[in-house]
Amino acid sequence: MSYAAQAGATRTVEPDPVPAAGAGPQHPPLAGQPGLTMAQLDRALTIRQANEAFFWQFGRSSADLCGRTFSDLVHPSVQQPLLRQFSGLIEGRRDRFATDVIAVGPHDETFTVPLTAVMVRGDLPDESSILVMMPDGRPDSGGSEVVAGQKKLLSEIDAKILEGIAAGVSTVPLAARLYLSRQGVEYHVTCLLRKLRVPNRAALVSRAYSMGALKVGVWPPKVVESFVK
Repeated sequence: MSYAAQAGATRTVEPDPVPAAGAGPQHPPLAGQPGLTMAQLDRALTIRQANEAFFWQFGRSSADLCGRTFSDLVHPSVQQPLLRQFSGLIEGRRDRFATDVIAVGPHDETFTVPLTAVMVRGDLPDESSILVMMPDGRPDSGGSEVVAGQKKLLSEIDAKILEGIAAGVSTVPLAARLYLSRQGVEYHVTCLLRKLRVPNRAALVSRAYSMGALKVGVWPPKVVESFVK
């Protein structure tokens, strides 16, 4: 099985400007955690951005893949079951799912890959997105590599709020769970956005997974202990 290697950094459909305070949802590039293929989808399952490993996995460029529907990349035999799984996320009946899918490569060859999809919910519907993660199939993907310069970035309350956001919990239920006011949760979320230099909750979860701060394949989401002060 061969795939065309894609060079260069992660690219999106259109570069997004640095958001001003109070700006609407943006689509920042996804950084790559070694050993992990990642893509961010909107509620229509359109690929908005992905990391380099994702483009390599499917043997196509960002221009070819961004803007396409994710189901186009899987075999017709699994499209309907996969769409039902995604519908459960979008309709709020679940927060994540994990399944094996039959994906289609650039020359119509098929390969089976485990897929995990997580719904990242904002306070407004158009702020929500779906984070799709798969193992990086590149021969030298460096899956055992340790993130360089790892620091204890998060307080205990930051970690709990990040775990809640990654689990798809919105502000009010998260406040009740942590015995905080709504304003208290929003304050901590704002601090997290600034700390990780991202514009919204979806980007926050993407960045946390990409830098290795959230454990992959664990539910409910769990922050890696070495990131907590």
